[in-house]
Amino acid sequence: MRKITSYEIALAGLSCALATALLTVGVYTEILLLTAYLVASIALMLPLSKQSWWGYTLSYLATCILTFIFTSWKFWDLLPFIMFFGLHPLINELQLKFKINRWLAFGIKAVWFDGAAYLIWRFIFGMTTTIAVLDKYMVWIILVFGTAFFFLYDFVAFKWRGIVNRLVKRISKK
Repeated sequence: MRKITSYEIALAGLSCALATALLTVGVYTEILLLTAYLVASIALMLPLSKQSWWGYTLSYLATCILTFIFTSWKFWDLLPFIMFFGLHPLINELQLKFKINRWLAFGIKAVWFDGAAYLIWRFIFGMTTTIAVLDKYMVWIILVFGTAFFFLYDFVAFKWRGIVNRLVKRISKK
């Protein structure tokens, strides 16, 4: 097991600070919540750019805990980040590390995303929404629109991974 460098610790700390701040602002403003999920997941890519698995793990856990402390009265707004958006950068990195076929990985991740979306629907909106038509067709709505959204999100996440890796590489050379 290799020792974590101070540079990787700094990346993990920066990642945690950015993700926590973004999620806290997203929860408080509500209109920026989806954007906060997306940008916070990009922030969590910082330690992964140096293959710092512990740095990512600690950053993810600290982000979830700190954001919960800052916004505990709105726990349900954090659930999508905890269940999916915060873990997605790690899964993408593992996919690349173990050279898993991109279409097989996409299928598995799409099922994971759709399952998380369904559980969030059940826990958050299903308890408070009494629209029978939505309840009846929600599985199909999530399968169609959720998978389409995930396809775009996964594509963009890989592009952002490359941008983050290049940025961290440029910073570490100076």
